[in-house]
Amino acid sequence: MPIRIPESLPANKILMNEGVMVMSDTDADRQDIRPLQIALLNLMPQKIQTETQFARLIGATPLQIEFSLINVSSYKGKNTPKEHMAAFYRPFEELRAVKFDGLIITGAPIEHLDFNEVKYWDELIEIFEWTRTNVFSTFGVCWGAMAMLKYFHGIEKSKLHEKAFGCFRHINLKPNSPYLRGFSDDFIIPVSRWTEIKTQDIARNDHLELLITSDEVGPCLVTERENNNLYIFNHLEYDSNTLKYEYNRDISENTPTKLPQNYFPNDNPEQPPENRWRSHAHLLYGNWINEIYQKTPYDLSAIGQLSKG
Repeated sequence: MPIRIPESLPANKILMNEGVMVMSDTDADRQDIRPLQIALLNLMPQKIQTETQFARLIGATPLQIEFSLINVSSYKGKNTPKEHMAAFYRPFEELRAVKFDGLIITGAPIEHLDFNEVKYWDELIEIFEWTRTNVFSTFGVCWGAMAMLKYFHGIEKSKLHEKAFGCFRHINLKPNSPYLRGFSDDFIIPVSRWTEIKTQDIARNDHLELLITSDEVGPCLVTERENNNLYIFNHLEYDSNTLKYEYNRDISENTPTKLPQNYFPNDNPEQPPENRWRSHAHLLYGNWINEIYQKTPYDLSAIGQLSKG
């Protein structure tokens, strides 16, 4: 089954051209099944790019999924047209009574700030609390994952001496994890961040389990032993050219930056980068969706009534 998104959403045409199955509202309503309700809390400035990246992965599963876009109510970004936001996004304030099978919380380019300095931190705390009763499984990405770990487990992020930037080999620590079905023993994942979570902080927390790590850039994927939350600090969702865009942006803004490691062929930014992580991106998000499908209540109203720890 395909993903169900508005026909006028830019991601719709992009995904159809890529061969991703996209379902119209009319066709979806004709099927007598309950689609999984998956939402994206999009904190990134380039919202259209980000929503397309995640819709591509969510739409590759064999299940019918209704994909909703959420933005915080307490902060208005400047990089996405107001018309797009009004047409496709709903502020969290309108969704307090709504329940979802899954929620993805993206990263945000605010790593240099302490969490309590973030303009929408208070609202994000409300959202984290709301997920306890209204979301079956929450998947935090990069800064979003670090913010979740801070709130739910009291783990602080640590600043790096220089940006972790490029494509790095990662190690599969738990091949028997349902989230890592089909994963190789080691694989490439794009990384772009100024902060990290320390391995020892995860190891000393009995509620957390480290699934993927890297000798070069540290922990990558963490899950909770009792609950359904996932935390990934790197960017399997990235397009082939995302790191190139970030590198060119920094150069144009005179921001000190190094060439992303292990990314451009022969370290030549004039050559098109090769995508060496796409298959594992589809595996991870497909496995996450499958776990939700196997375990989430059929009756959405029952989400939150079961103990989440």
